[in-house]
Amino acid sequence: MAVTFVDRVVLHLSAGSGGHGVASVKREKFKPLGGPDGGNGGRGGSVVLRVDPQATTLLDYHRHPHRAASNGKPGAGDERNGADGEDLVLPVPEGTVVKDSEGRIIVDLVGMGTEHVIAAGGRGGLGNRALSSARRRAPGFALLGEPGEDIDVVLELKSLADVALIGFPSAGKSSLVSVLSAARPKIADYPFTTLVPNLGVVTAGTARFTVADVPGLIPGAHEGKGLGLEFLRHVERCSVLVHVIDCATLEPGRDPMTDLDVIENELALYVPDADLGGRPLAERTRIVVLNKADVPEARDLAEMVKPDLEARGIEVFVVSAVAHQGLRELTFAMARHVEAARREIEAEAAVPQRVVLRPRSVDDKGFAVARESGADGDFYRITGDRPVRWVHQTDFSNDEAVGYLADRLGRLGVEDELFKVGAVAGDTVVIGTGDNAVVFDWEPTLQAGAELLGSRGTDLRLSEGSRPTRDEKREAQRDRYAARAATQDELEAERRAGLWQLREEGDDTEGR
Repeated sequence: MAVTFVDRVVLHLSAGSGGHGVASVKREKFKPLGGPDGGNGGRGGSVVLRVDPQATTLLDYHRHPHRAASNGKPGAGDERNGADGEDLVLPVPEGTVVKDSEGRIIVDLVGMGTEHVIAAGGRGGLGNRALSSARRRAPGFALLGEPGEDIDVVLELKSLADVALIGFPSAGKSSLVSVLSAARPKIADYPFTTLVPNLGVVTAGTARFTVADVPGLIPGAHEGKGLGLEFLRHVERCSVLVHVIDCATLEPGRDPMTDLDVIENELALYVPDADLGGRPLAERTRIVVLNKADVPEARDLAEMVKPDLEARGIEVFVVSAVAHQGLRELTFAMARHVEAARREIEAEAAVPQRVVLRPRSVDDKGFAVARESGADGDFYRITGDRPVRWVHQTDFSNDEAVGYLADRLGRLGVEDELFKVGAVAGDTVVIGTGDNAVVFDWEPTLQAGAELLGSRGTDLRLSEGSRPTRDEKREAQRDRYAARAATQDELEAERRAGLWQLREEGDDTEGR
């Protein structure tokens, strides 16, 4: 049988890489070196998920799970910037939950037109025109474009229905949906006829709400038996749960009370996503529908068990989807509970949420240096957005570009931090993580001595704030006189001891 409905897929997404900047020199007649004019590369396209009213299933992504956005164009001479890559917009149904590969929720897409950038495109590299400055008038290099993000995500479709019809297979859930709304699900007299959730819009007076037929609930559904785990997720968003119980079943060991207890146990054992803010299924509003009352034996059984169910505090309705009996009362009861649930949600939304601001710490350098151990010995790993981005933008075949990277890392304080953690010249340093990390042997930047005098245009020797007093000057002069006298006495003592002699006039021999 061909697959027509898919509510869970794994997507492999790749955003576009940024275009490379270009190193170019402007050339005109009688101006062979007119200055740098290399343009910047274009931004890579991003992958965007957008809620689309026309999308009802994830089937297209099940067939084609690999999606990629376009890359940015490289820059050109004469200060021409490259074109940006086109964003890839993927339409998804409303109620799609996006998770990462470890199961953490990234975003819950609710509301028509809602969109989320799931994979950001890479930045374009700067050309040598943008890199020029007063100190670097003609850069002979340009920055490379950043690679786009690669991410694997899981899309799960969770129906946005107000009421969920739950129960054993062939209990009449699809029949109820067909008579309560304009939906026309497949109906047959064998188990598991319904293989996909069916949604219908129901009108009761001025109230309008949606009803979902959730199939596949049998004992062990929370463990994946039958179609339980596949479709229990569609119950998570529903505020009202309607138990549809077959009172005309002939299966041994089946009766209304047992069926209700089995399904309630499955709901209690199923754990919904807490990040979605939903209450546990055991705390949702309950309604019991004793179906197939058009059969005489089924009506008698329904009238018999109805008092026992009401004794549990549950609202009970005896209906027949085939004979259209008891449907009006059931419809208005569901509308009443849905309206109550909506008012409760609106009241919670009206409460102002506290906004927590977490400013950046004063001592946050924007990067971290840690010592790690590997197969080839210890090494130092540098992590942080800016160092990793700068490495990806560097053309290591250009010595000037490598020097520019070293200057940027030095200004950021990376070398100072390496000294603090104990790194010495020749140690292995890794910038980044994973396969894109850059490994090199560290050679600290040498200082020629001028750096010790302060920044350009200043001299620490001229900026001292205090001058010696007269007594301090006299004390320093006495120390100099004492040192000279001590030196003369030492020389005289060595001469008397015969260690050396004064040369007389006319004597060509050197003193010993």
